[in-house]
Amino acid sequence: MTMKPAHPARRRLLRRLALLAPALALPPVAQAQPAPTLKPIPSTGETIPVLGLGSWITFNVGDDAQARAGCTAVMQAFFAAGGRLIDSSPMYGSSQPVIGQGLAALGPAAASVFAADKVWIGAGARGPAQIEASRRHWGVARFDLLQVHNLLAWEAHLPQLQTLKASGLLRYVGISTSEGRRHAELERIMRSQPLDFIQLSYNPLDREAEARLLPLAQERGIAVIANRPFRQGELLQALAAERLPPWAGTELGCSSWAELVLKFIVSHPAITCAIPATSQVEHLRQNMAAASGPMPDAAQRRRIAELIAAL
Repeated sequence: MTMKPAHPARRRLLRRLALLAPALALPPVAQAQPAPTLKPIPSTGETIPVLGLGSWITFNVGDDAQARAGCTAVMQAFFAAGGRLIDSSPMYGSSQPVIGQGLAALGPAAASVFAADKVWIGAGARGPAQIEASRRHWGVARFDLLQVHNLLAWEAHLPQLQTLKASGLLRYVGISTSEGRRHAELERIMRSQPLDFIQLSYNPLDREAEARLLPLAQERGIAVIANRPFRQGELLQALAAERLPPWAGTELGCSSWAELVLKFIVSHPAITCAIPATSQVEHLRQNMAAASGPMPDAAQRRRIAELIAAL
């Protein structure tokens, strides 16, 4: 059948539509970010993403409005990537109110936050007041996790935290240390006290916890948060001049040293969550990339540790 030529007016309309097509095109659909790997909290079975967000130093920005806005942007990217656990302490300067400001600004986007804070005061009688001040800074109804910071006055604080938990004012109880300090005392507490969480330093160079604390956490059903994954940035600075080995990408999907280090940490069977701290959205996204994709097996973990120790 012979097609009739288009009417001149129709041809003009088609030409106009062709010219307008780029402007009328729908915006590309944003690619969904891979869901982060989850691990269970042994005491309840609740799962949380293997990467959280620390706030030591990076969120201690005082009243600087621009810096506070930058922290809120980091939190926004963190939640967008599926993150939940944010960790802070009264020791961390203005970090608590900065987190609270970010949570308030983000509103429903931050509703999934797993609020983890600490009690850090020498007098046990002053613990409840400090906890309440911290809660007001965050602007949350209650904390998900409270930890005795660096074992300070733990004999007084732990019973208070257990009472809060029994009353429904707290979900989980823990205790923390850092930089390899007081591991022997931490072990004694783990053996004698009912704990949901411990927090300690762990990375490819700081592996003392592998000998006794991490196996004990598995035995006792205690979740483990790994702090100082980058040795406060020193580890990544040392690795910056080194070339990332090709197998890190082909076998584990890593495009940065940060991803490789974090995958080493969170792939340990006893580690529940690592909490890298950053004030840069780009670094946050790079860190969160380590929460998904293939995780190193035991042989690959040995390879990563040996590689980094030799550099």
